[in-house]
Amino acid sequence: MFKPPLEILPPDIAPLRHGNAGVDYVHVFDSGQAGPEVLVQALTHGNEICGAHAMLWLFEKGFRPRRGRLTLALANVAAFERFDSEAPHASRYVDEDLNRVWSDEAMNAGVDTVERRRARELRPFVDAADFVLDIHSMHEDCRPLMVCGTADKNAEYARRLGVPADLLIDTGHPAGLRMVERGGLSDPASARRALLIECGQHWARSSRTVAIDTLVRFLALTGLADEEWMHQHVQLPLPPVQRLVRVTEAVVARSTDFRFLIPVQGLGVVPRAGTPIARDGDQVWCAPYDDTVLVMPSMQHARPGNTQVRLGRYED
Repeated sequence: MFKPPLEILPPDIAPLRHGNAGVDYVHVFDSGQAGPEVLVQALTHGNEICGAHAMLWLFEKGFRPRRGRLTLALANVAAFERFDSEAPHASRYVDEDLNRVWSDEAMNAGVDTVERRRARELRPFVDAADFVLDIHSMHEDCRPLMVCGTADKNAEYARRLGVPADLLIDTGHPAGLRMVERGGLSDPASARRALLIECGQHWARSSRTVAIDTLVRFLALTGLADEEWMHQHVQLPLPPVQRLVRVTEAVVARSTDFRFLIPVQGLGVVPRAGTPIARDGDQVWCAPYDDTVLVMPSMQHARPGNTQVRLGRYED
């Protein structure tokens, strides 16, 4: 299995355990002024630590919203606490992926897992939020990517944010509903917005920088921070242009025999339609069009039901 260098390590989040909202690792700051409900979440996956670094940075700065209300949540702490530098990928989750259980059907099914219990605790904060930022990172080395769920309104919001250079609209995850797609967050008629930033490779130092920069810009865009504060704390320049990838299909492993047939990298482009991309038994996936974009290909050992890559195209 791919084992990159650990340029950043899990931070000490113990000081954040006792929040003020009746739920561990959840902190709510109310400005007392009219404004939006904003939720920032990190550690949706326990091995994606850049968001925890960004949240601790925000606490160290003593940030308080100038209007509205800000909720800061560290999600899958149980998985995070299992982190082992000798097997850093193993702390993604405990029982199941927390970012696949956000439908009411999944949460109300009576299934008892660490992740569903945590999702039920966090659900009131998600459902109350007008604007959501979920901070993630990626298994493979890849430039930052903003996942805008399935709704074009979220891509428009990412354009207002200005970062990163690559935006993604996809077809949803075949394994279950993600947090940023819950309820009105994915309803085109709703004013609510949600963004999921993939900051880069899990343990790259740059992922921490991207997480902090995105958080700073997001707080300013929602109006919880003023422009002067943002300009004091941004860490990266705006990209000269943003481009949108629209996914048309997901390549899902059918067995442990899944193999890529070409060298792949995150946001790599397959120039010619019909080029074989992957095989699983007698199933072969080919590039559906010229300049097919490979979105978050996973080179880790395949399991049935795992999404190994999404196929999309740049729209602009």
